[in-house]
Amino acid sequence: MKKQVLLTLAIALGLLSVLLPLRQAARAQGITPRDFVAPAVFQAAGTTTSSIQSTVDAFRAALDPANHNNGNNPPPLDRSGHREINWDGGNTANVATVISGNPFDGFLVTRGALFTTDGTGFVQAPPAGLADVNVFNNPTYGTIFKAFSLSRLFSAIGSNITEVDFFVPGGGNMPATVTSFGAVFTDVDQPDGSGPAKKQGNRGASTLMEYFGADGKVLFSSFVPASPGDGRFSFFGIVFQDARIARVRITSGNVAPGPDDDGKNDIVMMDDFIYGEPQPLN
Repeated sequence: MKKQVLLTLAIALGLLSVLLPLRQAARAQGITPRDFVAPAVFQAAGTTTSSIQSTVDAFRAALDPANHNNGNNPPPLDRSGHREINWDGGNTANVATVISGNPFDGFLVTRGALFTTDGTGFVQAPPAGLADVNVFNNPTYGTIFKAFSLSRLFSAIGSNITEVDFFVPGGGNMPATVTSFGAVFTDVDQPDGSGPAKKQGNRGASTLMEYFGADGKVLFSSFVPASPGDGRFSFFGIVFQDARIARVRITSGNVAPGPDDDGKNDIVMMDDFIYGEPQPLN
């Protein structure tokens, strides 16, 4: 149960339904204005799946106007297509809890994504599975989280950090870059601690997206918008004009899952990942 101050803050900031597609100033290193074009930014937060659906759809249309979801298909493919991971194993009725090691390469060959963490591994599970004694051992997790696309969520274990590196699908060992990457989150409670939030004593945003180029330098970073309250949804994604994202670091929540989700600990789970077709690194 969230503390009353978070609910009051949500009303004050009007964050129960936020739709803010925009172009945002980039934090870049070693890139001059002449060769850097700021990405299109898509972000939203709200109480239900429908609160963010239009932004997710707009993001998908921006990165792939023809909506070519390449699924598990190997190259050669139309580079304008995209990949999606919704953690459901191709079946929305899938409620199995699956724990994977670190790194997690289950989508490396099929969709060109490799996941690493400074924790012990990863889990794909419905909310009830996250609550299990063999996962996070917290009964409250079965009710405070909801899936955006049924039925499972995704999380690192032993850490709140997930890193995504891109590779050409089919081979598994050829580094790649993508034009875009966006992710859905559930239960982001702590908004950016600036402006009115700072004046009300907010401790600062809990969830951060960082995008890196092939040289390891930051291309762009931003906090994910919050919608305080159990089982609510947030989305953040960016689209560049060319494929320059080699890695994404996601900080989901301010602590690793396990503790109660309260005014001190903002526990956040992830759902759908959507990104441009991985292209060979030149």
